[in-house]
Amino acid sequence: MMDVLWAGWRSAYMSEVQQGVETEVCLFCELPSGTDEESYIIAREKAVYAVLNLYPYTSGHLLIAPYRHVGMPGELAADEQQEVWSLLARSQAAIDEVLDPHGYNLGANQGRAGGAGVPGHFHLHVVPRWSGDANFMTSTANARILPEALEDTWARLREALA
Repeated sequence: MMDVLWAGWRSAYMSEVQQGVETEVCLFCELPSGTDEESYIIAREKAVYAVLNLYPYTSGHLLIAPYRHVGMPGELAADEQQEVWSLLARSQAAIDEVLDPHGYNLGANQGRAGGAGVPGHFHLHVVPRWSGDANFMTSTANARILPEALEDTWARLREALA
């Protein structure tokens, strides 16, 4: 028999998803206008950038997004597609150097039904993983256990990407 753990905090998010709640300002369009330190941007390329997730699943969880507002990967121009994959490779090399993960989850949530928190702007999640990194705290206490402050992770990854 499978035990069931409830994550009640998800109900508010799911209600918003079902109601199609949208914000007026696109997070991924606004982030690059701030300083890298205040926005946690760790790398900028000509067409795309990498930024630490403010609500990470694990330490080093970052997002790669184009500057241009496009919703689907098929809408990216050839140079944007190339830069996404190039920055992904560089980011993983930096994460490997700084955090030494055992593996990765890579993903793009497309549309509200696909779980996208910002459905109108394509972005790729890069989530470093370690054997045994998942625990019960996320489900039962609405908390994530991260071994390092976001500011420290930002500084170390930024230096590795420089």
